Amino acid sequence: MSAATAPGASAGRAPARETLFVPAGDGQRLYVHRPSRAARPLGRVLHVPAFGEEMNKSRRMVALQAERLAETGFAVLQPDLLGCGDSSGDFGDASWEAWIEDLLAAERWLAERAPGPLWLWGLRAGCPLAVAAAARLSEPCNFLFWQAPASGKLLMQQFLRLKVVGELLDGAAKGGMEAMRQQLAAGQSVEVAGYPLAPPLVQGMEAATMAPPANGSGRLVWLELSTREDAALMPVSAKTLDQWRTVGYQTQAQLVQGPSFWQTTEIEDAPALLDATVATLKDGAP
Repeated sequence: MSAATAPGASAGRAPARETLFVPAGDGQRLYVHRPSRAARPLGRVLHVPAFGEEMNKSRRMVALQAERLAETGFAVLQPDLLGCGDSSGDFGDASWEAWIEDLLAAERWLAERAPGPLWLWGLRAGCPLAVAAAARLSEPCNFLFWQAPASGKLLMQQFLRLKVVGELLDGAAKGGMEAMRQQLAAGQSVEVAGYPLAPPLVQGMEAATMAPPANGSGRLVWLELSTREDAALMPVSAKTLDQWRTVGYQTQAQLVQGPSFWQTTEIEDAPALLDATVATLKDGAP
């Protein structure tokens, strides 16, 4: 394991941030670890990143939030999954199953270094990925969802349409979606917006749902963003929250004012989301 410690850390004192390369079966994964800066840690938070370019657009907001949570008293870990960021492998090597395994390994790493309740913090596609990983944990956990989708299938369909729309704008004939589906069914990868997608990744994401794990109960914090003053939670979100409450989760949902930073042209911040996240995770913390 190699590590780079944030400037300003001194001997005997926990650094504000550690950047580490942790060995994995097929290479290494990049971890950004922010230890709790409270005398009594409130818990541990594992970030589950967004998909593709949404992950890159979100890096600033995720870093700002991780820093705020560490200052509040949580230990936070941000992993780059297989083929993403500075971790080893190409994006075309990634699969939904491999990403789940990466998260389970990251959770074990964090559990060895930080006490307290576990939170899985998902952003966009990271929300159904967090749900899938939680089903394999040996302990119950809490969930923090930023702009959760209705399902992994919906997100993947939206992503695949980027290629179809681009081809139509370039004058290609219709039928691009069907051609991609045939290519995937034949076991071949497709490239969308510069990202090569292998069939196991597409199939895994499309099978992922937002149904609550059957092996636990805890808290679910559901935060959505909008720039409209009269906005309300999406109907599908309300339906999903009902499902989680039915199986015993304590749910808290909030609509926050701010831009869709994961898809804006320029990198943008959503300060109200940072504040809401800290406030809701502190609420009820030990």
